[in-house]
Amino acid sequence: MILAFSVAPTETPNNQAEMSEAVSAAIKIVRESGLPNETNAMFTLVEGEWDEVMAVVKRATDAVLEVSPRVSLVLKADIRPGYTNQITAKVESVERHLSQ
Repeated sequence: MILAFSVAPTETPNNQAEMSEAVSAAIKIVRESGLPNETNAMFTLVEGEWDEVMAVVKRATDAVLEVSPRVSLVLKADIRPGYTNQITAKVESVERHLSQ
């Protein structure tokens, strides 16, 4: 599966941390997971098996909860058993069509 997610604090009490600092802590967990991933301005994508992807999202969310008592989490998944490397393959397919 490919999972696109966004996790961010909705509050940062006493200015404990900037929003970008909390989000960076979550992204660090994703990058250290060893799973294929990509981050853009709106979402982080992570690819793998259901249980391993969801475990990474939980750890990333927990990291944000360390600085905020309330967290916003948005998820979107493409679940396609038997396929891998879809983070790059999907984009390559679109690029092929655009170059024609």
